[in-house]
Amino acid sequence: MKKVLLFAACAMALSACQDGAKQAQSAALTQKIDSLTKVSVEKDNEINEMLSTLNDIEEGFREISEAEGRVTLARSGEGATSTARIRENMQFIQNTMAQNRELINKLRQQVRQGSITGEQLKRTIENLTSQLETKEQELQALRAELEEKDIHIAELDEQVAALNEDVSTLKDANQKKEQTISTQDKELNTAWFVFGTKSELKEQNILQSGEVLQSNFNKDYFTKIDIRVDKEIKLYSRDAEMLTAHPADSYTLQRDANKQYVLRITNPERFWSTSKYLVIQVK
Repeated sequence: MKKVLLFAACAMALSACQDGAKQAQSAALTQKIDSLTKVSVEKDNEINEMLSTLNDIEEGFREISEAEGRVTLARSGEGATSTARIRENMQFIQNTMAQNRELINKLRQQVRQGSITGEQLKRTIENLTSQLETKEQELQALRAELEEKDIHIAELDEQVAALNEDVSTLKDANQKKEQTISTQDKELNTAWFVFGTKSELKEQNILQSGEVLQSNFNKDYFTKIDIRVDKEIKLYSRDAEMLTAHPADSYTLQRDANKQYVLRITNPERFWSTSKYLVIQVK
């Protein structure tokens, strides 16, 4: 009888443990699903906002083209009514171009601060900026034609000059930003490595009292690499020991046909996440 009761108690305890484990797994799964759902919603919102900005820009360019057509038609007429229409449409073109310039800046800011990046988006922004500059050239040509007919849009002079300055400033700013981004990108993807014997590393203060990279080590002794490109380092030694810490699953250290070690970095992002300096001791 006691054995039966003991067996029943064990069965109940085991069942309770299994239920608890299932509940914990279910809670963890639910939390993961909620997290993924949140990320998906945020991504969708970000995409929708960018698409909305793009649609506004395209609509602006369409309205500008229509207004240019109305000016062309009005030029064939004469009198105060025709001139008033030309002035009205030229003013509309000027204002819409200013709005499009602001929207392009907004889109550039969305791309820079958002999580959605890519060469296609960058090319889209470049194309929109180029389209804005083309429209500005068309506007200048149109103004020149109007002035030949003594239709001088005096009130637009100051705005056109400001637009020219803004476009030039925008172009310069874009070039500076691209240079800055390129420099930052290069820095983020730069790392340094060195391999040498114990005595060589000590001479350069890279290895001191069994510790590596403590202070005043000779940085010029290291070789600079681009972690996106350089993923294999030949060590020319049959004995090699990693002195800096890097995730074990991010690289392999294998011998070549000459029995000499070669370091192959299989996951650069993980490998260099702990340190941008790599030190290997060889014999």
